[in-house]
Amino acid sequence: MQTIKAAVCREFGQPLTIEDVQLSAPGTGEVEATLDAVAICHSDISYADGAWGGSLPAVYGHEAAGRVSAIGEGVTGLTTGDPVVVTLIRACGQCSSCGSGRPTGCETPYEGDHGPLKTADGGKLHQAMACGAFAEKVVTHHSQVVKMPEGMAMDAASLLACGVITGVGAVINSAELRAGQDVVVIGAGGVGLNAIQGARIAGARRIVAVDMSEDKLADARDFGATDGVLATGDSPWRDAKDAIGRGADVVVVTVGAIPAYDQAPRYLASGGKVIMVGMPHVGAESSYEPVNFAAAGQAMIGSKMGDAVIRRDIPWMIDLYDQGRLKLDELISSRWSLDQINEAIADTKSGTARRNVIMLR
Repeated sequence: MQTIKAAVCREFGQPLTIEDVQLSAPGTGEVEATLDAVAICHSDISYADGAWGGSLPAVYGHEAAGRVSAIGEGVTGLTTGDPVVVTLIRACGQCSSCGSGRPTGCETPYEGDHGPLKTADGGKLHQAMACGAFAEKVVTHHSQVVKMPEGMAMDAASLLACGVITGVGAVINSAELRAGQDVVVIGAGGVGLNAIQGARIAGARRIVAVDMSEDKLADARDFGATDGVLATGDSPWRDAKDAIGRGADVVVVTVGAIPAYDQAPRYLASGGKVIMVGMPHVGAESSYEPVNFAAAGQAMIGSKMGDAVIRRDIPWMIDLYDQGRLKLDELISSRWSLDQINEAIADTKSGTARRNVIMLR
């Protein structure tokens, strides 16, 4: 076991504490990465606030980039020193979901209480989301790691681990958007901006961003939205339809707010789809009239991590970034040190940040 620093959650809703923790060496099929950057996702915050339950103490964080620093037995295609993106998508490769090309739905459970992390005195320390990247190093399954080109900025690369593949993938993979179709994206935060980018890359005709903030609507236009609608209006779905000239073929809900889910079907055209990305708290419920979906041939589709296949999608997105067609650097609001993680989380909670990134080296 080696000693590293990590941000530990010991009580839901309380500040994280920077502690010395123990990290085991990579076992069979595992990779150790020394991290340069880890972005803060709202999912990390929701877990740390207790919205979805979970085991404590825990180390969160799952949008990371760094370099391979050790390799366990049976791992091929990686060598020590390789720059990599580290994700939470752990795939066994054997279950029916993995076999059907949907690794985000892997059915082989992972128990983070028995992962590579221990407290300084050898006690239980939960590796949240099979990653635990609010730390100087991580040990993960090799399926969670994607090699990236030498020289790519680590802060930009870290965003590919979750926010970018989730937003772009929701449009490209989950919605299967066709060129010329019309899209509404509810929520112009980090994931929403990437859904907008995905719609632009896919050739959408109209891309309408819906948000509570005029500033975020301005951001959305910078990332490819053709129109912006304030969610605070009396009937924002009517404003969106006026902008499009019809209902939307795809409505992507990127926020975990129940009112957004309640209203999402109102934006749809006949035959349209609601893509459900944002995750409300456990126990929160929304209601619909199913007759409308049946009569209009509409659908609601859950999208986990953009249904990404990371070794296909991340290299593709890096290539788009290199071409200037996918914005990554512009997504970063601020860079912080690990010691500043609570301030970075507070800034993220304020709703003004696109993505805050913790720089570890």
